[in-house]
Amino acid sequence: MGLFWILQDIDAEASEAEPRLMHEDSDSELMRDVARGDSEALRRMVDTYLPRIHGFASRILRDRVEAEDVVQEALMRAVRRAADWRPGATRFDTWLHTVALNLCRDRLRRCREHVIDRLPERADPAAGPELELLTTERSRSVEIAVHALPERQRDAILLVHYQDLSGAQAAEVLGVSTEALESLLSRGRRSLREKFKNQGPADD
Repeated sequence: MGLFWILQDIDAEASEAEPRLMHEDSDSELMRDVARGDSEALRRMVDTYLPRIHGFASRILRDRVEAEDVVQEALMRAVRRAADWRPGATRFDTWLHTVALNLCRDRLRRCREHVIDRLPERADPAAGPELELLTTERSRSVEIAVHALPERQRDAILLVHYQDLSGAQAAEVLGVSTEALESLLSRGRRSLREKFKNQGPADD
């Protein structure tokens, strides 16, 4: 999903599209195999979720090394939980985002000063150097602005617009109703629009 889409439609409802990951049956099978010590299942878990959760944690913490620690701890908790996994209780992707979010919040509470140094969104390889530079700078500005939002608005924006969780999944991760989630998204988008309204259109 384009980075600047979130600035273009402040009245849009939270997306209900399911992320293209494992279905519930696959979740159960994966956790069962991990609990049995199946190394291939563990590798599949890492390959599927490590990049996704690392990207999520990096956007919150703005520190790739700290994000790596969060991913490692989240996946270790998943392995320890595997034997007790109950099919149908929640989707594994949703549960893992909840764990990662809580770990990130704990780290931010322990250390409020953190480095603002993120990799920008990948620019269009066909774009010229001037457009690439503009895209990079605008991308960085938006990500900094998202990070500066109140915690719950920031997390709602990241879960829905960066992680592609459905409204229902994002609400579950945050522990709020879907109506409350939509309110957080609306306020977050509005704040971003206000910040950038004098800087030209959000996307060309």
